[in-house]
Amino acid sequence: MLVHVVARADGRAAWEAAKGEPNREAFRKLVNAGAASGVLAFVDDEAAGWCGIGPRAEFPRVDRSKSLVRQWSADTWSLNCLYVPPRWRGVGVARALVAAAVELARQRGATEVEAYPQSLAPGERQAGAFVWTGVPSLYEPLGFRRQGEPGRGRALFLLKLG
Repeated sequence: MLVHVVARADGRAAWEAAKGEPNREAFRKLVNAGAASGVLAFVDDEAAGWCGIGPRAEFPRVDRSKSLVRQWSADTWSLNCLYVPPRWRGVGVARALVAAAVELARQRGATEVEAYPQSLAPGERQAGAFVWTGVPSLYEPLGFRRQGEPGRGRALFLLKLG
């Protein structure tokens, strides 16, 4: 959701200008207005992660990536942002968030959910900032299937609900 919020026609300059506190404030306004769509994970009273999800029509920026373009319907939802603080990584928070986001989409009438994980070479690691949509191994056990040829970079994964 944060990426969608800060996307503007001037691309990288807008992204850079919105990083940090401007992004947090924009997101705070969305939440307060009831316009943010996603799920949060908490451990006791501490936020342990966020997963943004909503109807794909709300994220037109997805169509700018040639590898993510496909035919979709009004019932297609997009899981487009995932963040787990370093302290909570590696303990299942991300998988629980994705499962909860899929359930939210199902409850709201989605017939399919798209995700856009970052595909890496075997053994490759990247900083969390570059895998803000997760990696394929997060989605595959939950039933998501890659669309298109395997390779490095952003990939389209699809989960049919039914």
